[in-house]
This record gives sequence, structure tokens and C-alpha cells, in this order.
Amino acid sequence: MNSQSRKNSSSLISPTSIFTIILINSVISINWVVVVVAQIASTNSNHEFSYLDGSCHTRSLDSPKNETRTFRPPPEMGLEECMIWSSECSEAVLAVARRPDNVRWLKGIRRKIHEYPELAFEEFETSRLIRAELDKMEVDYHFPLATTGIRAAIGSGGPPFVALRADMDALPIQEAVEWEHKSKVAGKMHACGHDAHVAMLLGAAKILKAREHLLKGTVILLFQPAEEAGNGAKRMMGDGALKDIEAIFAVHVSHEHPTAVIGSRPGPLLAGCGFFRAVISGKQARAANPHRSVDPVLAASAAVISLQGIVSREANPLDSQVVSVTSFSGGEDLDLIPDTVVLKGTFRAFSSTSFQQLLKRIEEVIVEQANVFRCSATVDFFEKEYTIYPPTVNDEKMYEHVRKVAIDLVGPKNFRVVPPIMGAEDFSFYSQVVPAAFYYIGIMNKTLGSTHSGHSPHFMIDEDALPVGAATHATIAERYLNEHR
Repeated sequence: MNSQSRKNSSSLISPTSIFTIILINSVISINWVVVVVAQIASTNSNHEFSYLDGSCHTRSLDSPKNETRTFRPPPEMGLEECMIWSSECSEAVLAVARRPDNVRWLKGIRRKIHEYPELAFEEFETSRLIRAELDKMEVDYHFPLATTGIRAAIGSGGPPFVALRADMDALPIQEAVEWEHKSKVAGKMHACGHDAHVAMLLGAAKILKAREHLLKGTVILLFQPAEEAGNGAKRMMGDGALKDIEAIFAVHVSHEHPTAVIGSRPGPLLAGCGFFRAVISGKQARAANPHRSVDPVLAASAAVISLQGIVSREANPLDSQVVSVTSFSGGEDLDLIPDTVVLKGTFRAFSSTSFQQLLKRIEEVIVEQANVFRCSATVDFFEKEYTIYPPTVNDEKMYEHVRKVAIDLVGPKNFRVVPPIMGAEDFSFYSQVVPAAFYYIGIMNKTLGSTHSGHSPHFMIDEDALPVGAATHATIAERYLNEHR
């Protein structure tokens, strides 16, 4: 029986109820007890699970739906009025997310994940924790995708389909922050906020599950491994993560903005990013007899200098690009010219055209400069490992949707149009396939000391951003379904 049928059936008068009414006319005191008991039974049957009830049973996507279960929001939420969205609906969602019990739960989830960080494609315990929470909510999901990833679904089961994504992996960094929930795994740390991303998406799942009867389509929740490794998104897509998806959204915590301030921009937001490794080969000789060598050190040095000219002399100054050589490795013997030198570095650009041009020119410059000095060279861009990230470009309509939702939730003063930055994200792979928007939520709090950038051993967050992030995720998804059905 669907939820509407259950709701309507509770209002029908059965023969037993008619008999009860007759008895009321004769024995009023007794029948008051009967009526009260009947009302309690009716209430219990129609509200079997509360918003944060942990007694829900596991139900996978492959099993038939339990047609007799109920999962309804508490009446004080006033959610029935949100069939047509209004500012009051946004306020109601944010109020639920900020309830003290919800805030405690969100912080607890984030802290558990923070204490036991796991690197790319090793997020087994993190994934297990997520699935346990989804099971409690009776949220359907597919597992595994990309080894540890999860694709969960809330809503009608039919179109439209909109996705929310959170990354799960940590970094090989030793945490330097001294606090109660410091990483318990030596050399590993959630230094980029992915623990917070998971907590916010699970928070959104609870809100959306409570509002499931209002969803005019299906919300897909993607818990993704290996963002830092650069190929988690690609592998998720290969396993069907984007099946039927019409739009996708994701959030990242930011130390650039005060706590709970939301920021984004239309168009290019994050740069495309690639890495290279060049091997320049020559001929070894004693340093005292350089004429007997074919010196790869000299060739590599010339290549490093020439690479700087790609951006300074070939790129439009208004089209931001970067080429950086970050490693130069030759021989170890101070009296010997080596036979090879290895250069490593990175390159970045905001447009796919500029990015591909950089890739082409880096290889040309290194190879040709090696030839000038009678050496040979090969350049590897690690394309087979998916470590080339395309630029993250926000679809203008999806950005506008995020902006509208954010302003309704946190007010116009707490939404910012942010500048593009040279950082990179593998969310860009999704944005190449479906309309997408990526946005930031601030976690900067100078009093707490949460001012350090991601990938710092001193990185920390202001957890007051968690409920706002959960509410923003949930509202973005529900309003998208309302407006695109």
C-alpha cells in the first residue's frame, strides 16, 4: 500500500468504530478510554518510524519493497506545505538540520571517519560506516562501485534523477592538530575535508528520506573513493554511477570563507590539472672530460628554462595557465656526468583548449631541447592512470540553481561569487558528461584555528558548517526535482 493509501485508510469508519460510537451514548466514561486507545493505535501504525529512528531495517535495491512500512516526518515540520517551494520550506529544512540531536549525529559521523582515515580505494571501513547509516534509514543502495563506492537512491524511483556526490578518501599526511579526535592512523589524515563531505551527504540523506513522500523524482547519492588519486570519478562512471542522471552537484569545504558561507561561480571554477615525467637521455662521462659525454644535465636545464616561455610568451595573458617543474633528478656521483636526467612537474589551465595546447607544447619543448644538445627525451603524462583532470566548469543553469538555494537558506550576505582558482577536482569528469555545479562551504573560524588550507597537517574545520551543508545538499536536490519534473 502506498503512503497516500495508508493515510486515507486511517480516516475510514469501520463497523467496529460504529459499534464503539453506539457504546459511547450509553457508557461515556468507558468509551473515552476506548477512543483514546484506538487513537493511539492509529497513531502508532501511521508513524512507525521517527525522523531519526535507528530501528529501520536494511533493504537493498535488489530486494522487493516492503509495502507495509512507513517512514514519515514529524508533524511539526510542516512539510506538507512544501509541495510548492517557498522560503518557509527552506527555513524548515535548515531548522531540522540544526536540531541539536542532528548536529550531534553529524559531528559524531565526521569524527569517526576522521579518526580512521583511509587512502584511495582503501576506504573499506568508511564505506561500511556509510552503508550502516543508510541501512538504518532504509535507503536503497548499490555496492560496490569502484571498489568501495556506493550509489544510493531516495525518492519515487522514477525520473527526473539528480545526483549529489561526496568523496571519501584521505591523504598520506601525519596530522599535527592536537585534539580529541585526532587521526589514530600514523601517516594518514583527512586533510582535505572529505570526512566532512561524507557527513554532510549522510545528513542530506536523512532529510531527504524524511521528505521522500514529497520528492517528485529520485535523488542519487554518490559516495566516491579516490578523489585524491585522480581516478575515482572515472571508475565510478565506468560502474554506472551516472546512469539516468540529468544533473549533479557537489560541495567542498573551504578555509577561504567564514563558516557556513556558500560560494560558487558560473563557468570555469577549477583548473584542469596534469602531471608529466620526462626522461632525458645522453651519454655518461667523467666530469673532467665533458667532451666525451652527451650531457643530459645541460639539455634538461635548457628544457626547464624553455618551458617557462610557453606561458609567458605563447599564452594569452588573460587566459590563466601554469607550467611548473617540481623535480630535477640526475646522478649521485659528484665527479660523473650522468647518462639520464628525470624532470617532473605539473601544468594547469581553465579551458580544455588551453589545457591540451599546454600538453602538446610541453612535450615538444622537452624533446626538441634535448635534440639541440644531442640527447633524446620521452615524456609521460600518466594518461592511462587518469591523473589528467579536465577543468571543472559549472553549468550556468546549475550554478544559478545553487545560488538561488543558497540565498534562500543562508541569506544574500552569506553567498559569494568566488574567483576561479588553480586547484583541481575529479568532479570535473562528471561535469563533462552531465550539467553540473560545484560549490564551496566555508569552514574558516579564526577562534578555533580553522584557517589552514587543505593538504596541510594543520588543517581543521569548524563543524558548525555541517548542518548547513546537509541542508544545502538536500534543498538543492529536492528543488531541482520540483522544477524539472
